Amino acid sequence: MSESTPNGERQPRTGKSLKAQQRRQEILQIAMDTFAARGYTGASLQEIADRAGVTQAGVLHYFRTKAHLLTSVLALRDETDIEQLGTERPRGLAFLRHLVDTVRHNTERQGIVRLYAVLAAESVIDGHPAQDYFRERYEGLRAMVTEALAEACELGETRPDLNLKDAANAIIAVMDGLQVQWLLAPDSVDMTAATDRVITALLADLTGKPT
Repeated sequence: MSESTPNGERQPRTGKSLKAQQRRQEILQIAMDTFAARGYTGASLQEIADRAGVTQAGVLHYFRTKAHLLTSVLALRDETDIEQLGTERPRGLAFLRHLVDTVRHNTERQGIVRLYAVLAAESVIDGHPAQDYFRERYEGLRAMVTEALAEACELGETRPDLNLKDAANAIIAVMDGLQVQWLLAPDSVDMTAATDRVITALLADLTGKPT
């Protein structure tokens, strides 16, 4: 049975029992692994259902469409990031150092990193259901890093005559690019050390002195 939202859309009934909640989480985790391995277009509901030990109708009982399953997987990924960051992020240049810690943490969760890299690249396809998610995510990341750099200027940690958006774009590009290299050759690429090296060099440029 489905329930209606205020706009009239039919939503699947997920159930409130502990068993139903556990099954929903199991499907989410399996979908996360499957999307990470095959991308959204390469993964099928049938494969996810088979791995979860349910029918396609069983999957759709919890997630009304494949696209809804994808957005739920991405929401689960964001929850893990929020838990890591905590209620308050570091300010100024301390936030850039926090990014190195984030990369170090990501080396311990290869599946989530693969999911992000695969779907981010795939989302440039016209009509991809995750396109808006990644467009908004990158806008949010740029704003967050730019804000931290602006805070650094206010705190006297950096010179004020900087193009903060360019610096923010460069940091994000380095982090995402290293993820792809690390996924392809984890034994050859130390993305924590590489990120630290780049951010250290950037800080030296931002402050006008060795860091």
